[in-house]
Amino acid sequence: TDMRKIILAAAIASLAFAASAQNSPIGKWKTLDDKTGKPMTITEVYEAKNGTLAAKIVENLGLPATCSDCSGPHKGKPIVGMVTLWNLKANKDGTWGGGNGYKPSEDTSFKAKTVKLADGGNKLEITGCKSIFCRTATWVRAD
Repeated sequence: TDMRKIILAAAIASLAFAASAQNSPIGKWKTLDDKTGKPMTITEVYEAKNGTLAAKIVENLGLPATCSDCSGPHKGKPIVGMVTLWNLKANKDGTWGGGNGYKPSEDTSFKAKTVKLADGGNKLEITGCKSIFCRTATWVRAD
């Protein structure tokens, strides 16, 4: 019966872990082209050293290998490894926001207004704003 208790405890622990993973944006996400819906990258959301969330491209699915159209510090840099979201802070309502973002495919920097889980944790909605104009991109869980 001790073995049964251990197995049961392990099963409960793994369920708890799976549930908590779905409540956090940490993990790998497939980013899609706004216009065509084609996969562009696999982007990993991770916890930065300062406790905020950030995201970087870990796999390139449909962009050029290097960003020749990017400006400033991103010009000519490899797409893989590029940080696309940073300084996201947790909000009381279970979303994240108040950070910054960069979209290499359009060479645009933006304010990351909100990042929130949708569809039971299978999708991530990122709302980015430039001055008063905001757009929401949806990423799909990839791990």
